Amino acid sequence: MAKTTIVHDYNHPQPGSTSTFTLDEKIQHAILQNGIERPKGYTVSYHGNPAVERQHFGERHPMKPWRLTLTNKIVLAYGMQEAMDLYLSRAATNQELTEFHTEDYIEFLQRAIPDKFLDYAQDGSFNIGDDCPIFDGVYPYATLCAGASLDAARKLTSHQSQIAINWSGGLHHAKKSEASGFCYINDIVLAILQLLRHHPRVLYVDIDVHHGDGVEQAFWSTDRVMTLSFHKYCKESFFPGTGPLDSTGPPNPSNPGAHHALNVPLHDGIEDDQYTRLFADIVGPCVAAYRPTAIVLQCGADSLGGDRLGCFNLGIKAHGACLAFVKTFGLPTLVLGGGGYTPRNVARLWAYETSLCIGAEVYDQLPAHTPFLEYFEEDGRSLFPPLGQFKRYTNLNTPKYLASLVAGIREQLRYLEGSPSVQMQHIPPDLGPVREEVDEEIRREREEEEAGRRKLERGRGARGELY
Repeated sequence: MAKTTIVHDYNHPQPGSTSTFTLDEKIQHAILQNGIERPKGYTVSYHGNPAVERQHFGERHPMKPWRLTLTNKIVLAYGMQEAMDLYLSRAATNQELTEFHTEDYIEFLQRAIPDKFLDYAQDGSFNIGDDCPIFDGVYPYATLCAGASLDAARKLTSHQSQIAINWSGGLHHAKKSEASGFCYINDIVLAILQLLRHHPRVLYVDIDVHHGDGVEQAFWSTDRVMTLSFHKYCKESFFPGTGPLDSTGPPNPSNPGAHHALNVPLHDGIEDDQYTRLFADIVGPCVAAYRPTAIVLQCGADSLGGDRLGCFNLGIKAHGACLAFVKTFGLPTLVLGGGGYTPRNVARLWAYETSLCIGAEVYDQLPAHTPFLEYFEEDGRSLFPPLGQFKRYTNLNTPKYLASLVAGIREQLRYLEGSPSVQMQHIPPDLGPVREEVDEEIRREREEEEAGRRKLERGRGARGELY
């Protein structure tokens, strides 16, 4: 009988040539292929908590926290995590929440239960209803979103990051004592209050299709914050029905907030070129006149074409161009999510904008190892599908109308007499020590959990495998 070789030399195939490669190897290949590396000269941090993604507003509700899962999977598939500092955020504490919200409202959210939803809706308790239902986990959901934005803001103020991202944030409709527009806690207001402890002036820019009414209302009477919202406006038929061009702050010129609330009301169907040109023509002069020391950018994805609740014709690259323009100012920037009700397009957009934050040029095609890739099959697995062609709106924004918006905003900027004084408004004391105590308690709990996990896994092979 002829002898056969029992042991053969094994030539390890190149990454991507076989499906037997581990996910980590595929991601490493994507990192090399897309040139992912840490940005030079600045640091980007990425904040969130996966517990947010598991929450569910209801089967028919348009808000789908699962869009964050899709976003994170694309970010990880491209390997962008290698270019950022990643932070697992915790829930905001009651003390942090009541820096803006009323105690009775926060106490209500804590004790509210789904079984009493109809009672809350009928008596009008804190604006609870179809838009803002009470679902199981609503309080952890809202406080985790807020905690991530607070953590991101603190990384900016401590100079640990120059760009901080929280896609679970950007919930701009929540008011001081009530929920509104799918938003329960206004994480943006809380984060800006944190920034104001270190920054004399903060510029807030909102590119959600809906008016950033909650943030504007919160800072209506201060010159420490300038709010600038680009949105669809129709008082009678489009939520929230606020934000006309002539709404610029308190009418009394002696009020510090006069001329510091700027609105860019748009009509249906605005196109890519129009939007990006308008954005630059307005944001540039605002930065020059107001001279902010930090910027907060709300990147609501419902301004994309084809959104379930939107009415613009914007593509992903045009939306991202707004973020890229803000980045050119080189100021500490907090980047937040917001609206967006077609999850696969929300995920595409926020993953792309993450790549802009780290300065990476990613391939158009989603990596083949991206989880849930079947959700993107309809659009050919592209990161940049032609969104404006799927559900197209007639463009009602004439060049003359857009020029009038630019002129109107620049007229308001003429009223700014230099930079506002840091002493004009009281800002609450820093909550750093409070958060540090909570962080230390959480750290000890995690160490105990890790020790218990290691004990259970002893002798079972590799530790910490996810797949």
